[in-house]
Amino acid sequence: MTEFTTRTTSPFRFDIVGSFLRPQELKDARAKYAKGEISKPELTEVENHCIEDLIKKEEAAGLKAVTDGEFRRSWWHLDFFWGLGGVKKAILKEGYHFADEETRPETAQLTGKVTGENHPFVEYFKFVRDHVSPGTQVKQTIPAPAQFLEEFLRPENQANAKEFYPNLDELDHDVAAAYHQVIEDLYAAGCRTLQLDDCTWGISVNNFANLKKKDPNADTSQLKALQERFLKVNNEAIADLPTDLTINTHVCRGNYHSTWAAAGGYGPVADTLLAHENVKAFYLEYDSDRAGGFEPLAAVPDDKYVVLGLVTSKSGELEDKQAIIDRINEAAKYHPLDHLCLSPQCGFASTEEGNILTEEQQWNKIKLIKEIAEEVWG
Repeated sequence: MTEFTTRTTSPFRFDIVGSFLRPQELKDARAKYAKGEISKPELTEVENHCIEDLIKKEEAAGLKAVTDGEFRRSWWHLDFFWGLGGVKKAILKEGYHFADEETRPETAQLTGKVTGENHPFVEYFKFVRDHVSPGTQVKQTIPAPAQFLEEFLRPENQANAKEFYPNLDELDHDVAAAYHQVIEDLYAAGCRTLQLDDCTWGISVNNFANLKKKDPNADTSQLKALQERFLKVNNEAIADLPTDLTINTHVCRGNYHSTWAAAGGYGPVADTLLAHENVKAFYLEYDSDRAGGFEPLAAVPDDKYVVLGLVTSKSGELEDKQAIIDRINEAAKYHPLDHLCLSPQCGFASTEEGNILTEEQQWNKIKLIKEIAEEVWG
């Protein structure tokens, strides 16, 4: 019988991406706060209560690293951006376009140079830190630095970025430095597991696939240059940090109200993201044909981990256990089985709207992942 390494740090054999469906109590409180019917402290009290309850449920489900479910956020990414210095919340004419829906038209724009001091997420982390049981780790999720840059590639935001940063290299440097500051502050607060959520690579493979569909001989050099830019800013942000801080990344193709935004296999980003991003593990979406095959996993260095997102968070229907096990074994042809783990392909609520499934179905998904992981890795 094969002996597998016992995981004591993230990623764990059965794991999560981070966000959970918001309880109705929390949704109601946020709606009341938006209307001015309750105060910020009253909203915070509801958030605290709901997060404490979530932590208990995560621990009861056997999760070794828990999150706050992103319950204090409206978006998985924008709330973090709004917490940086030199950044404000803004409203555009259109939201993000997904396959079946358009999101709320919110964005982040600059008011000055980007800085990372006194980020509110540090206090959010401390709350979870102070409410977990002994031995339970806390995973802090934040959008990747590249995701911040992607927000300013939106046509509506490009002029705003150039107003404060005529030189894009300076923007990239400041973003990396701001992130580095936030991460150092999180570490000082006790954070030892950090996850960079990053849809830029899903967008990149989508753009590559669309370009090749239009013209098989199309010049992809601009897309490659953008990948190199994203890789550089991500690696610069996480350089020279304490060795006992585990930094992982999660990549998906969009997750909003059970719909998606991008499609394409990982092949076009294998030689940049998978081969050269300086993270410990890659949490990769693999719940549909839109993610392509496992062949690109061969580019991941053998000492790094791949967390296979084979169980979808977009519907409540439970996957067939043997089918998932078979896919894990298929992935092991390209990356060592001992360096594979299992999770949902994304969070259950990347935005406060949440995906279209019930809380019971959400926890059943996690139970299934645990059962499969125990069968595969023991």
